[in-house]
Amino acid sequence: LALASRAAGVPLRQVVMLPLEIGDEIIGHIFIFRARGAAFSQNDRQVLSAFANQAAIAVHNAKLYQQVSRERERLDAIIENSGDGVMMLNPYRIIQTWNRALANLTGISPDEAIGRPCYEVLNLHTSQGVSVCHTACPLINPPADQRLYVEGIHHRADGVKITLADNYALQYDDEGHLAQVIANVRDITHLKEAEELKQTLLSVISHELKTPVSIIKGYAGTLAREDANWDRETLAEGLAVIEEEADRLDRLITNLLEASRLQAGGLKLKLSYVNVVDLSRQAVENLQATTDKHTIELDFPPNFPPIRADYERLREVLTNLIGNAIKYSPDGGTIRVGGRLAENDRIRIFVSDEGIGIPPGEQERIFDRFHRVDNRLARQTPGTGLGLYLVRAVVEAHGGRVWVESTPGKGSTFWVELPIGDTGDEAL
Repeated sequence: LALASRAAGVPLRQVVMLPLEIGDEIIGHIFIFRARGAAFSQNDRQVLSAFANQAAIAVHNAKLYQQVSRERERLDAIIENSGDGVMMLNPYRIIQTWNRALANLTGISPDEAIGRPCYEVLNLHTSQGVSVCHTACPLINPPADQRLYVEGIHHRADGVKITLADNYALQYDDEGHLAQVIANVRDITHLKEAEELKQTLLSVISHELKTPVSIIKGYAGTLAREDANWDRETLAEGLAVIEEEADRLDRLITNLLEASRLQAGGLKLKLSYVNVVDLSRQAVENLQATTDKHTIELDFPPNFPPIRADYERLREVLTNLIGNAIKYSPDGGTIRVGGRLAENDRIRIFVSDEGIGIPPGEQERIFDRFHRVDNRLARQTPGTGLGLYLVRAVVEAHGGRVWVESTPGKGSTFWVELPIGDTGDEAL
């Protein structure tokens, strides 16, 4: 009483202490002081006891609110700093939370996303352009107590297409009504690309390996028949076909191994001094011997400079480009292989043909691994779609670049630009 009196500034004469109880737990005490001399009556005690009960509830609720607030802050921090994209939706698919990782993933800020339907913001669709959000969203009629999954293509604001995978966790209230949806969003673009690449690889290998093996087996079996008396010319023709198909198999396996090394970062260059004109002349002579329908011409200016490059790799580049010019000019014509000087101590080599040409939409994609132009001639022409991929890899490893200029029906010109490098006075 003395301490309370000094604190209050008035003399206090009586005090009553009441426990603050929640159930069987005492969470505190309340002290009521009185300055006048009359004792606390029974009625006073009943009123004060009711007040203590209300105070206990208020204190308990305040503690619960603090706990909930701290837990909410902890959950918000976890969501905001998660490496995965996370969004929280209400039962009507309206976005309530949109974390930093999801903003970085999609290019859409929380301010742009929160308060809008998720199907408007993400707008997932299939590769055929069909809306996933409107036709296959598992939240439209969600089954109870199940984790739901959907994936689709999302167009970022910068034009980049990514494939997103959404895992949904449903939360229900005590009455069994959907209260909230938590979605974990991941970028699976690389996984889908790897899956498609695997399927393409299996398709290419199964087709490109099966065809020459079948031809070799057929000719070998035919030539080995004991009841046939083949003349020398027939035997020579059959053996030539077997050799040609064996070479085709060798090229296929070599390209696959090279592509594998590139994927593992294993392309190494053996640089030396290369006379580009002599190298081109050798490649032209070798490939001219394979065709009677085409005339392959050299077109280099006088005193064309040597460069520092990997001789064998550059020979493979020229062989590939000239070989493609022959394959995709089925009616024959003139193929030109030449060079030009470029700026900044660089040279350009070109291979032009009068073939079927390449559509504008395919002129960048033809350098992708396993990609082939989708037309009748390309489908009928053997190939893995690795040749130009390897060409680009070799050229870029030299610090150069490769591109194509083409008009469908009028032919194509492939350009390879390379640095001259420090060649001194010596050249191969």
